[in-house]
Amino acid sequence: MSKTEYNVDICIIGAGAGGLSIASGAAQLGRSVVLYEAEDMGGDCLNHGCVPSKALIAAGKHAHAFSTGGPFGIAPAKAKVDFAQVKAHIKGVIETIAPVDSQERFEGLGCTVIRERASFIDANTVGSETTITRAKRIIIATGSRASAPPIPGLKDTPFITNETIFTIDELPKHLLIIGSGPIGLELGQAFRRLGSKVEIIDIAKPLDRSEPEHAKVLIDALKDEGVIFHAPVNTKLIRKTKTGVAIDLEGGSTLTGSHLLVAAGRRPAIASLNLEAAGITTGRGGVVTDKTLRTSNKRVYAVGDVSGRGGLTHAAGQHASVIIKNFYFVPFFKASAETNAMPAAIYTQPELASIGLSEKSARGKYQDVRVVHFEFAENDRAIAERSTKGEVKIIARKNGLILGASIVGEGAGEIIHLVSMAMGNKMKIIHLTKMISPYPTRSEAVKRAASSWYTEAVFSPKTRKLASIMARFH
Repeated sequence: MSKTEYNVDICIIGAGAGGLSIASGAAQLGRSVVLYEAEDMGGDCLNHGCVPSKALIAAGKHAHAFSTGGPFGIAPAKAKVDFAQVKAHIKGVIETIAPVDSQERFEGLGCTVIRERASFIDANTVGSETTITRAKRIIIATGSRASAPPIPGLKDTPFITNETIFTIDELPKHLLIIGSGPIGLELGQAFRRLGSKVEIIDIAKPLDRSEPEHAKVLIDALKDEGVIFHAPVNTKLIRKTKTGVAIDLEGGSTLTGSHLLVAAGRRPAIASLNLEAAGITTGRGGVVTDKTLRTSNKRVYAVGDVSGRGGLTHAAGQHASVIIKNFYFVPFFKASAETNAMPAAIYTQPELASIGLSEKSARGKYQDVRVVHFEFAENDRAIAERSTKGEVKIIARKNGLILGASIVGEGAGEIIHLVSMAMGNKMKIIHLTKMISPYPTRSEAVKRAASSWYTEAVFSPKTRKLASIMARFH
């Protein structure tokens, strides 16, 4: 059978966040686009990651609210959880967002969407079961998949990942989670709130890359809700049992549960792409790219998780912006995908958000680092809502250049936007003091933290003396 052949400006492999953003931008600029996707349009984020997990978290928050109204004069009650309806809620959220990522929408924009698995034939040609596509530029946007650590017995034991957990038939009675990263913590808290017993196991200390005092606030909050941690600990063996799964730990203890969730990292989805045929170099993190996201093949670029530059949906969106700018708007001054201002958030309660350098990394790089804090215990909105755990922490050089920040507390993922905007525009800490915050809001804590940078200088003996002199003339 002869194959349909295409000659286009851009061929994109993968219809996740990065691939769809590039396809949309290029098509609306009048470029010819072929987009390959063998699985669900929208990729991991829409179907198995960000969207369903946040829908599950929202359900967990509603269940948790039943038992936490005492301080407000609301008698605690036990939530009645209908897990089938929780799943229907998650499915409904996905279905509401799905049209934005649909094949029909992108075909309406002018893209040719081919729902087949694609791989390289040669340096400038991609093929699938029924097609051959030659393109001026090719984008690899295949994302990543959940990975399983090499723990003895795991491959012979039934387990779930973020790709399958939203389709399980019943609420886990006792959920064991391998991995204390963002996925493990978010899903662990959500299922605990819905009624599961939850234990989290990890070879490393939880959130070891976060500010240690902020990580402690989050972990302590989960422990207070009944999540049990075994970390750091070494796992000797995982095995199937009649009632579920067992995990044998070094030291002789054994954990048993009804379900096992593996949330211990991800691997780039490149195995079926035949990258060797296109002369594309790979590394541990995926496809090797330069700062413009170009691979060792000058026609081919990689974006998102597969590019080895972080597994965040908004990073893939930023990569798409770099690609479109460099292809069609700034050909002589290339935009770079490298940034020191990529925010990240863990959507537990409290949330933990960060951007830029940690205090430890900053002090290892610069000699003139200063750090300021402002606790939510001093924020009137937080006090009114009786949700005062956490603080804002800003790391900067003595000249006021912001190097990073960490926020732990209610709504931290929203509040970090202020620091992200400042860093993205190369503002100094003084600019954060100039914003006017509506009262009472949690975001005011950013301004208060930034203002504390100047407390010592503004209220020093010299300024007190100056104020005394000025008072004589007013």
